[in-house]
Amino acid sequence: MTTVSTVAIAGASGFLGSAFARHLTSEGLAVRRIGRRSSRGVDFHWDLNAGLLDPAALDGADAVINFAGATIAQRWTREHKQEILTSRVRSTEVLAKTMAAVQTPPEVFLATSAIGFYGSRGDELLDESSSPGTGFLVEVVQQWERAAAPARDAGVRVVYPRMGLVMHPDGGALAKLLPVFNLGGGGKIGSGRQWMTWIGMHDALRALQFLMVTDARSGPVNVCAPNPVTNAQFSHTLGEVLHRPALATVPEFAVKLMFGEMGEETLLSGQRVSPKCLLGAGFRFDFPELGPALHHELGK
Repeated sequence: MTTVSTVAIAGASGFLGSAFARHLTSEGLAVRRIGRRSSRGVDFHWDLNAGLLDPAALDGADAVINFAGATIAQRWTREHKQEILTSRVRSTEVLAKTMAAVQTPPEVFLATSAIGFYGSRGDELLDESSSPGTGFLVEVVQQWERAAAPARDAGVRVVYPRMGLVMHPDGGALAKLLPVFNLGGGGKIGSGRQWMTWIGMHDALRALQFLMVTDARSGPVNVCAPNPVTNAQFSHTLGEVLHRPALATVPEFAVKLMFGEMGEETLLSGQRVSPKCLLGAGFRFDFPELGPALHHELGK
C-alpha cells in the first residue's frame, strides 16, 4: 500500500475536484489545490496556454489527480470540441511533465479519463481489456490518456480512472435531470434502451482514494458501479426515489435537433461497462445498486 498524506488536485474548483478535496480533508490529508487564476480557493495557479505550473505544487506530494477539462454537456461547435480536447490533453501533459522534472516526484498520478473510451457498443459488456470504440469522445480519451506518458516514463505509477456518470445533486447528469423530474416531466430519452454506466459520488470518492493507495493497480480502471442500467430503468428508478411520475419520452429527433453531435454521442448512445479491475483489486461498493445510491446521494 502506498502511504498518502499529501495530494495535489488539479481542477480542484470543479464538481469532482471540489468534492474530492473535501473528502480528503475530512480524512485528515493535506490537499494542494491547483486551478486557473479565475478559480476561487486554489493554492497554485497554472497557465495551460503557456504550459506553466509552479513545480512546488507537485514536489513532495504523495499523489496527484487531474479533474481539469471543459464541460462536454453543451452543443459541440468546432471551437468547443477543440476546447474539450485541448483542456484535457494539455492539463494532463503539464502535470506529467512537471512531476517528471521535480526533485521529489509523487508516487502515483491519477490521470482521470472517461468510459467514453469504449464508444457506443449496444448491449456488449465492456471492461478494461475491451478495445476502443469510434467517435469524437473516443479520440479525446485516447489522447487524454497518452498525455500522461512523461510521468509514467519517470517512474510514477499512473492510473487512468475511466469515470462513469457520477451521481450527485450538485453537478453532472443528475443535477440537470432533477428539475425536470421534480416537475413531473421526467422519462426516457429516445428508445430508452441505451445503457447508463453510473456511480454514486460516495463510492466514486472512495474508489479514487483506494486507487491512490493500491500499489498493484496501474493503467486503466473503470470507476463505475457494477450494475449499469438502461436509460428507461434509470428514469423509472429516479422517478420512484423522487415520488414523481417518469412517463415522458424525449424523442430522438428532438435530441438531435437541440444538441446535434453531442446529443447523439452522450444522450442517445451509451456503454455497458463493468468495474472489473476495481473489483479484482478488492474494492467493495457501499451502494452497488442504483436505487439505494440515489436515496443516499439525494438524502432521501
